[in-house]
Amino acid sequence: MDSKNQTAAMGILLTISAAHFLNDLLQSVIPASLPVLKEANALTFAEVGLITLTVQITSSHLQPFVGAVSDRHPMPEALPCGMLLSGLGLILLAHAATLPAILISVALIGCGSAVFHPESSRTAQDVSGGRRGFAQAVFQVGGNAGSAMGPIAAALVVIPYGQSSIGWFSLSAALAFLLLVGVAKTYHRAPPEAVKSAAAASGSGTAWNVKFIFAILFILMFSKQVYISSLTNFLTFYVMEKFHVDPVTAQYALFAFLGAGAAGTLLGGPITDRFGRRKVIFGSIFGAAPFALLVPYVGFWGVIALVILVSFVISSAFSAILVCALDVAPRHTGMVSGVFFGLTFGLGGAAAAFFGWLADIIGIENVFLAASFMPLAGIFALALPKKL
Repeated sequence: MDSKNQTAAMGILLTISAAHFLNDLLQSVIPASLPVLKEANALTFAEVGLITLTVQITSSHLQPFVGAVSDRHPMPEALPCGMLLSGLGLILLAHAATLPAILISVALIGCGSAVFHPESSRTAQDVSGGRRGFAQAVFQVGGNAGSAMGPIAAALVVIPYGQSSIGWFSLSAALAFLLLVGVAKTYHRAPPEAVKSAAAASGSGTAWNVKFIFAILFILMFSKQVYISSLTNFLTFYVMEKFHVDPVTAQYALFAFLGAGAAGTLLGGPITDRFGRRKVIFGSIFGAAPFALLVPYVGFWGVIALVILVSFVISSAFSAILVCALDVAPRHTGMVSGVFFGLTFGLGGAAAAFFGWLADIIGIENVFLAASFMPLAGIFALALPKKL
């Protein structure tokens, strides 16, 4: 790819990464605002988990379908539509006064995510120029950085001003809408060599057992996402209950956890391109297990230090898992992205709902103890072919 084409491709990649930042910022307002929603609407932990489940399940059910459609008919023009759905969901959530109204609002936000993620991931892959780990890392770090800002936004806006202030974040959806309108126009004018080079780099397939590899990758992504989802949704409650910290301090703890995840994701792309998928996946997920297992047994500052380490280490696996899956099925970029962005995230949401129900019965501290074993599933990475 010449310098002109490379510049055009990088422009698209950075723009969708910025849109990913805004998309996940507004989506992360939901888990970051759960303490406010819980108090304002007298919700149980099980109902809190149901809110998370609703967001994740709407994304889970729709993302593989959207991805499969985009593989046959690339549709970057659909990206702005996802932002409209998310923006509408935020406005409705700001004024929702009952659990059903809250669930409908967050379902709209989940649908917006379902439209955004597969198509934008496919676009990133198309303009990668063969640097697939790097491209997915740049794209994903935008989302992780946006997710990390959610707790800060909640601490500065939602907690002081209440549930109605959630609607202010619809401005993020509006800005993302404008960016993605530009991506849709630019993508259609982008030099075709940018796409061709990425397609050529994908290869023509593999002789490995595709179903077996996908099953292993799914287990790995599921274990990672269940643990991340558990901490994302319940870390604030855990430190508030166990260490009696105030809600604002708890939000800053969540910010540190999510910020470390963004840094780990960014690092994961280049090291995946350099050292290979299998090594990075094993080292990231199983390597996070010792830190995760210690979390229930340390004090407040120990928890903060450990969840930062866990988040940084385990998040570096995302690009490696996704690129590995795309290598196995290079002609189904949208569908694969939809499955790994959507279905595993949806199952993570289901696990969060289960842990919410369990927390009402055995307490949030025991839930954290149970969740800490999830990264041990990283041992399954050793079953992947060594050539990966």
